[in-house]
Amino acid sequence: METELQLESNFAEQLAGLYSEWQAAPVPNPKLLLLNEGLAAQLGLSVAALRSDGAALFSGQRLASGSRPVAQAYAGHQFGVFNPQLGDGRALLLGEIRDPQGKLWDLHLKGSGRTPFSRGGDGKAALGPMLREYVIGEALHALGIPSTRALGVVATGETVQREQPLPGAILARVASSHLRVGTFQFVAVREQEDLLRRLADYAIARHYPELAELCGGERYLAFVDAVMQRQARLIAQWMGVGFIHGVMNTDNMSIAGESIDFGPCAFLDAYDPGTVFSSIDQNGRYAYGEQPRIGQWNLVRLAECLVPLVADDVDQAIARLTETLQRFPQLYQQAWREVFARKLGIPDVRAEDGALMEDFLLLLDQEHADFTLAFRSLAADLQDMDPAQRERLGIPAIPESWASWRARWHARLGDARPAGAVAAAMDAVNPLYIPRNHQVEITLAAASQSNDSRLLEKLLTVLADPYTARLEYLPYSEPMPGSFGPYRTFCGT
Repeated sequence: METELQLESNFAEQLAGLYSEWQAAPVPNPKLLLLNEGLAAQLGLSVAALRSDGAALFSGQRLASGSRPVAQAYAGHQFGVFNPQLGDGRALLLGEIRDPQGKLWDLHLKGSGRTPFSRGGDGKAALGPMLREYVIGEALHALGIPSTRALGVVATGETVQREQPLPGAILARVASSHLRVGTFQFVAVREQEDLLRRLADYAIARHYPELAELCGGERYLAFVDAVMQRQARLIAQWMGVGFIHGVMNTDNMSIAGESIDFGPCAFLDAYDPGTVFSSIDQNGRYAYGEQPRIGQWNLVRLAECLVPLVADDVDQAIARLTETLQRFPQLYQQAWREVFARKLGIPDVRAEDGALMEDFLLLLDQEHADFTLAFRSLAADLQDMDPAQRERLGIPAIPESWASWRARWHARLGDARPAGAVAAAMDAVNPLYIPRNHQVEITLAAASQSNDSRLLEKLLTVLADPYTARLEYLPYSEPMPGSFGPYRTFCGT
């Protein structure tokens, strides 16, 4: 049953000291541009009511029942440099939605004006980056990757000054929560052990309730382990679709194991583990191939925060946390092999399959092959797809240089399953359509600069079903043309 928007304020009620109560800045002419009707239905919300009231609600001009807006506090390592106070500089947590199954979801505004954490910024957001966040969140969701999602985008009717004047907008974002590694760092650096314990218990109750019955330090050690397992799986999934987050600072790492904050993110075209798209990542800290290492680095920062809760003896706590974190490479490799085994049609992954997978990626790297299309090419070859059909779908033929590796792959697959069934299983996990960087830029330019939403609507339709090949979607499977590069992304702040 659909209901009008009603919110709870659990974070505000339980974690005093981790926020400032605040209100959204006035905006002259809020207009609802996008409403995520599928997400609204999942949350049990009335689409009709949101169509009517969404502009006011998602711009913070009117508060839903139960809302207690707060700007959340957190710290963070930004490109390895620690800042003890960051926080929601242009964002507000309006409260939590309880869905029909009883699960809580944060409703969070981005671009809603200055807060006490703004650090000199204007607290605003431009339309293009907010649409990008909508597109990327929906794409990751359709790919089966845990992600925050946009419930709506509102145009504010005002101009935001960046390098040039841009139309302003506010994003209404839904997440399992907005607890980050940086949230724990904010408390730990202030040595507020009581608040640290309340924060950890809140995170456990919300995201890992199965740990609540554990006592003492065992609970918090298990918490680190549980976060680590989710992060290992999440990053392996990113790697499987060629997603580059672009700014894996500790304040952008969710305790819930969701993808969050899509500023300079992008997807691989030609495979290269050193790929960096972000204009601010000068040294490649957050390159595609560095993401697992940075994930573990961030987890170490989380563990450092929890030392006082794990054991009274600091050396003992550090030893136990270190032992836990040393499992990350094994956990990640297992998750990575499982992802790439499915991509290659291998149902019973073995440790030795890693060499087959890595050798294939080495081939792609050497030949600058398109990462996404390479796996569809393998499936098309396996089922002897007609060359004309393959061309109409934008799926290239396998080059002769792959012959030796292809023979190893076929030997690994064996003949226990029909080739058509293997190919179908591969196509079910290897997308043909991702947010191609040039398509995203063309789409956002049309929507934000020319007020033309037709390309945006089409792109969202294509990305909602990334696995089903359709002849009319050929432009969305084609790699970025050389004339479009070199491609660079920006934070959009």
